[in-house]
Amino acid sequence: MAEQLTIGELARRTGVATSALRYWEDLGLLPAPARVSGQRRYPPSAVRLVGVVMLLRDVGFTLREVKAFIAARSPAGDGWRELYQRKLTELDQRIAQAQVARTVIAHGLACPHRDIFECSNFAGGVAALLAGSSLEEAHEEIHSH
Repeated sequence: MAEQLTIGELARRTGVATSALRYWEDLGLLPAPARVSGQRRYPPSAVRLVGVVMLLRDVGFTLREVKAFIAARSPAGDGWRELYQRKLTELDQRIAQAQVARTVIAHGLACPHRDIFECSNFAGGVAALLAGSSLEEAHEEIHSH
């Protein structure tokens, strides 16, 4: 029989806490392991699967999305590509939002007012947001005058 790993050994090999491994198992990210005397025993391939979960999580996938990614795997299919494309689109949107936020903060730091609450641009941005503008629209509105 091939080497089987305890949950502690799997945790040591991957750097993932045993509590997280149990949680991932509960979510269906890891298949239910065999049990020996009530203790979990994982196949060596579980190390790689934990690595896949870690990689996908680190590039921005939620655990629900990781589960869909793992489920989309098939020998002949490339369903994972659609998931990657959706995540790429989402990341592009988040990057654009972060760039707008960075610009707004940089302009705030350049504000000559000692108290930013006294700045008409700041007050105008707050008013535009309260009126339903996006951050980008509010910022453009302030700087178009």
